[in-house]
Amino acid sequence: METEKLTEIIAHGAESFGIDLPPGALALFEMHYNLLEERGQNLNLTAITGAKDVARLHFLDSIALLNTVSFKNASIIDVGSGAGFPGVPLKIAESSICLTMLDATGKRVAFLSELSEILGMDAACIHARAEEASHSNHMRERYDIAVSRAVAQLDMLCELCLPLVRVGGFLIAMKAVDSGDEITKSQNAISILGAALQECHDYTIPGTDIVRRAVIIRKTSNTPGKYPRGFARIKKAPL
Repeated sequence: METEKLTEIIAHGAESFGIDLPPGALALFEMHYNLLEERGQNLNLTAITGAKDVARLHFLDSIALLNTVSFKNASIIDVGSGAGFPGVPLKIAESSICLTMLDATGKRVAFLSELSEILGMDAACIHARAEEASHSNHMRERYDIAVSRAVAQLDMLCELCLPLVRVGGFLIAMKAVDSGDEITKSQNAISILGAALQECHDYTIPGTDIVRRAVIIRKTSNTPGKYPRGFARIKKAPL
């Protein structure tokens, strides 16, 4: 019964967002949820449990990004993907996405690989730190869109993610609606890294009174080769 409620919540929430889910999507969300419930506690994947909360606070929160920029046929990298959010729900809801999920924790990457196999989803699951991956020739400035949720303060996140984004692409950072000061403090980093703040897209998660914010940053020029720096340096002296 609970998984039926999960799919009903997702279906209604997607409709309220104006998102048409492809055939079979609800079954895939249910499979993601079941594996998360089975493995989540042992792997410390998420503090959010139960079908209703996972449906709203993970799945619907993730697919809300489809209303920010065009994801169709885009190459996406989910930085700090963890339990697969927001990358996996985005791929379920927009199957044309070419998805890469990056995480620094091996157990989480193993979970993501197993999840991708169970869902029959073609996705690259990479075990690496973002500041290292950003300096690899086959990943630097390759992706149309980088997405990230709850990884770091925005100025630090920009340094970790923007080097992965091609010129003309986007970083979409999932933040709280009261993130105005954080955004203001990130302006110097955004400029140095070859980008510009495009807009903040605020949305209410269907079935709740929770308002979230997607901070959309457009890559306007190549990121200088010295960035990103090592994480200790990023943390000690944000741009």
